Amino acid sequence: MLGAHLRDILRLALPASFEAVIQLLFNFLAQLIVATLGATAVAAVGFSNNVTMMAIFTLATLGSGAGIIVARAYGAGDREAVARTAGTALLLSTAVTLVLVAVLHTFARPVLAALGAPADLSEAATPFFQVALLGVPLIVLSVVAGNVLRSLERPRIPMVATFFAAAVNVAVGYALVRGFAGFPRLGLVGAAWGALAGQALRVVLLGWFLYGPRGVIAPAWSGLGRGGRVLIGELLNLSLPLAATQLAWSGGNLLYALFLARLGTSVLAGVQIGYTIEGIFIVASSGLVPAATALIGQAVGQGDAGLARERARAVERFGLITGVAFGALFALSALALPALYPSVGEEVRRIALATILVNAAVQVVKVANLVRGGGVLPSGSDTRGVLMGDAISAFAVGLPLAWLLAFGLGLGVWGVLLARVLEEVVKVAIFTWRRRKLSWREVVEGQANLTPAAAD
Repeated sequence: MLGAHLRDILRLALPASFEAVIQLLFNFLAQLIVATLGATAVAAVGFSNNVTMMAIFTLATLGSGAGIIVARAYGAGDREAVARTAGTALLLSTAVTLVLVAVLHTFARPVLAALGAPADLSEAATPFFQVALLGVPLIVLSVVAGNVLRSLERPRIPMVATFFAAAVNVAVGYALVRGFAGFPRLGLVGAAWGALAGQALRVVLLGWFLYGPRGVIAPAWSGLGRGGRVLIGELLNLSLPLAATQLAWSGGNLLYALFLARLGTSVLAGVQIGYTIEGIFIVASSGLVPAATALIGQAVGQGDAGLARERARAVERFGLITGVAFGALFALSALALPALYPSVGEEVRRIALATILVNAAVQVVKVANLVRGGGVLPSGSDTRGVLMGDAISAFAVGLPLAWLLAFGLGLGVWGVLLARVLEEVVKVAIFTWRRRKLSWREVVEGQANLTPAAAD
């Protein structure tokens, strides 16, 4: 079964995975630049990013919903529905994101303090956080536009846009952090301005490819009539449970960061380094998510439940292969820690080593969760199952265990790392159960019943 669909999977997954790896590699270079400023700077960026990522991952789920609906419309050959969905998702995400960012930017310092950042960390993080927030609307727009393009089988466009944006991020960030080539020396906040410049370029490029003279689609949106309300309702029906899921996931990450900050700045910095390196390897499998969304969505749009089922299984099986392979490479990356992070201190590198080895051992489980929770279940309209898996695994298992093991039993950082492993194991069990309950025939019938109403 895998062999029959492998070419289609690779055609869509490889560009998306390369895009994610490019982004993470350049982010990694940006972190190396920040690391020259010391462990406090690394920890400040890590804590700030936990907050901004909460907003980004939550709001960018509108892109996931748009990608699913666009793939179904594309599979059904309805180009007008594709254009309406893309335009509506972009407008809706822009409006919501701008409101949220305005509030967070105004109260940046109190927000960081309320979330438990220690005084020295809050002092270092606030200027960086305020600039980083300005990039959130641009990132969300990029995610929505990128998901639309991938569902239209144009995965190379967002890959190219991300490459140029990431290169600008690192180049401008380095110049502003270090005061290079006549740029002012801004220190830590310079890294945030570099990221903002890169995100602005990516939005411009994606907008050009979507709506320029040779754009993929025509500018359109649903309006606020009956058909528009149906489309917006469908977008929200798919996106809101995923938004709650991402809020739970990123909120859990923030709580883990607070636990680690309580254990010390060196602990937080070491774990942050480990997870940054892990991101480079785990996102190598992330292209399977848009591949699943596009291929399964097109099968649903074509009314072929059997094909949707086959493609879901094929993507899952390929995820097992990539999870094992990249997990092994991730473990080997620990050998490069002394060369990559000479300025952070031996204790930070020791904690980063532990983080890498523990997480490399369960990377295959994380990839399975990524594929099922990000691609297969949402494509089957089971976004509530994704929310259930993320919420139960984090708040009923992972976080309580992290507190008990780290502080109650005195295991420190090892307790937090072990709790996160157990969280992933529980999550994969829940996602597997929900995937087995999916009825692709019912998904196809539901889409067929919805389409006429949306066209009115």
